[in-house]
Amino acid sequence: MHDGDGWVQCKCGSKHWGIHGAAGLLLVRNGRILLQHRAPWVHNGDTWGIPGGARDSHETILEAALREANEEIGVAAHLVTPVKTYLDDHGDWSYHTVIATADIELQAYEMNDESMEVRWIFYNEVRAHNLHPSFAKSWPEISKLIGSFNLD
Repeated sequence: MHDGDGWVQCKCGSKHWGIHGAAGLLLVRNGRILLQHRAPWVHNGDTWGIPGGARDSHETILEAALREANEEIGVAAHLVTPVKTYLDDHGDWSYHTVIATADIELQAYEMNDESMEVRWIFYNEVRAHNLHPSFAKSWPEISKLIGSFNLD
């Protein structure tokens, strides 16, 4: 149990995970992003998104995103180079997406029962997947950021 675990009833009308907000890691490599197929039992389950979750009070955004990616899909932090962070700010709750490049050596896999599958997906194929609602909403802006940094 982490001190950030817990639900927040947001002013936007939705319930969000993470008392101190949440963070996730979007990895980019060779024109693809790494997506996680979320297990049916998790909040917004059976959707595709990025590994992420509640941020603890003592963690930076990057620390939280890397911890979650390691816990959920086995990402080794030393093989990740952060480039930019996208903020989805709701006023009383926020989600930070850390956009990073992945070293060619980086491998990911289902670490626990929160994931059904992990897959590298071409940018133009992302929308063809049943995306986590929040990720789907953020994807247009995030994809612009990826393009602006020429991360291929």
